[in-house]
Amino acid sequence: MALKQQQELKQTQRLSPLQMQVIKLVELNSIEVEDRIKQEIEDNPALEVSDSGPSAEEEENNEFTEEILSQEEIILGDYSSEDDIPDFRLNGNNRKNETNIVEISYYDDKSLSDSLHEQIGLLQLDDQRQLIAEYIIGNLDENGYLQRDLQSISDDLLFQQQIEVSPLQMEDVLYEIQDLEPAGVGARNLRECLLLQLERYESIPAVKHAKEILSVYFEEFSKKHYDKIIRQMNITQDELREAIREITSLNPKPGNALGGTMQTAMNNITPDFIVDSYNGEVSIQLNNSNVPSLQLNHSFSEMLKGYAENRESMSNDDKQAILFMKQKVDSARWFIDAVKQRQNTLQRTMEAIVNIQYDFFLTEDETQLKPMILKDVAERTGFDISTVSRVSNSKYVQTNTGIYPLKFFFSEAMQTNSGEDISSREVKLILKESIDKENPVKPLTDDQLTRILNEKGYVIARRTVAKYREQLNIPVARLRKKI
Repeated sequence: MALKQQQELKQTQRLSPLQMQVIKLVELNSIEVEDRIKQEIEDNPALEVSDSGPSAEEEENNEFTEEILSQEEIILGDYSSEDDIPDFRLNGNNRKNETNIVEISYYDDKSLSDSLHEQIGLLQLDDQRQLIAEYIIGNLDENGYLQRDLQSISDDLLFQQQIEVSPLQMEDVLYEIQDLEPAGVGARNLRECLLLQLERYESIPAVKHAKEILSVYFEEFSKKHYDKIIRQMNITQDELREAIREITSLNPKPGNALGGTMQTAMNNITPDFIVDSYNGEVSIQLNNSNVPSLQLNHSFSEMLKGYAENRESMSNDDKQAILFMKQKVDSARWFIDAVKQRQNTLQRTMEAIVNIQYDFFLTEDETQLKPMILKDVAERTGFDISTVSRVSNSKYVQTNTGIYPLKFFFSEAMQTNSGEDISSREVKLILKESIDKENPVKPLTDDQLTRILNEKGYVIARRTVAKYREQLNIPVARLRKKI
């Protein structure tokens, strides 16, 4: 028997803590990043909001992070795969009309925290469970969500109160809080928030379908792939409509004093970018109005310095304390620099998009939109395609006449019979116009739509027509038929 020796070369890429922070922050929109910063400040005593620019001492302390910023460009590779971005427009042609938010208050002038503490007091919990409940309530954000994981809250209890509690015990108390008012409070994500509210509804068919959609088809619902939901759940279009009506009547922010329904929240968009055109020139601004300037907490840093100077005489407990503080300082520095990198990445990506679609931003005429895919923006910025995808996801840009999702500006190129390059958006506009004018009793099939486009000079296959129709959230002909 002969022995064989083989040598294999593998290339792997390990992400630094800073890179991990940047990946997470780039995906967030302006509202989400504001909440994320607030949560980080609450979690990390070494981090605070800066009222002014950094001092000379703080600049010196952060020299090493500036070096990291210059060396670690955000070319992170495909750490998540995404299909080409579909095209869609916010609320059809009603971009100029914004829904006003009606103020709703659940408990008169009481805060959410006060109300929950009052309700918890009525449950007659033992001392330990009462303390756990208070800690959980203290970690809810202004919308009523629990953004921190239970293990972190358990660690806080051990560090601050010397009480050891397992995450399972924490979750048991969390369920008690989720039974309180307002419905949906204490949820750890949007899906759980909506399901908690539906649990209190009468179990009629529409509610059952709504629960199944949120439990099993949440991603399809978020992307408005309604045809797929109808097929897989084996329900009618009317049944889907009733289920969606139940979902959009729910409150996605149960702890928010502004409240409102899911539909109100969907209509109330805060732009991440502002693009103005005036006298033939286009200007770009990143919407940073709600993103505070951050710095290291001076008192915390001084305390850490004092510990370090007395290292030789420290007890084991002191050594554990200094280790904890050093970790918090490092985490704060990484977070501050990650926020800076996020802002730089968003700015450069938006500049590339505006350069490609300059004629549109001057005129806001959709026929001026050029074919543009993720790769085009990636080549101009030097970022990886996955980074551009993360930036364009869930972000919005405000122009002189309205608000557009960033995905609106992406579309693949097509050709006419004469060989001229056109945007797929132009084809979609004709497709939508044809369907709008069709006979509702005898709607156009995909084959008929393909022939119409071919006759107009657009070289397009039937499967492409079906793909574009799905991206426009238009059902197949049999589901559009009016009896």
